[in-house]
Amino acid sequence: MNTTPLHLLLADDDTDDCIFFKEALKELPVSAKLTTVNDGVQLMHFLSKSEVLPDALYLDLNMPRKNGFECLAEIKMDEKLKQLPVIIFSTSFDKEVVNHLHEKGAHFYIRKPAEFHNLKNVIQKSLELIADANKEQPSIEKFLLNNL
Repeated sequence: MNTTPLHLLLADDDTDDCIFFKEALKELPVSAKLTTVNDGVQLMHFLSKSEVLPDALYLDLNMPRKNGFECLAEIKMDEKLKQLPVIIFSTSFDKEVVNHLHEKGAHFYIRKPAEFHNLKNVIQKSLELIADANKEQPSIEKFLLNNL
């Protein structure tokens, strides 16, 4: 069993969502270190200065200064960053947007659940899938993680 903690990065400007994510992560049977940034400019600065990339990025779409769409595009165009698993973590849901995000290289799409236990479930499932898939992007049929 691997006991090395996962390094996770959450980019979200909603303080409450960051707190809920952190609390849900604490209740999971996984060793993880969570870093949070509050906007896309902070995110890209953090990633550009990181010597070791996080194991996964949970990316909100609607953030100030630079949104999640812009960040995803920059990440996937950067040789150093493009292999980083990006999990979209957003309150919005539009099928065309979801398809577009998959085409642009995001690994999974999670619509932020209203229930705490559902949040724990989708975080756990996303971590398992990232580990199992060896960080490869899944097909569009496996892109949405809300129906657990």
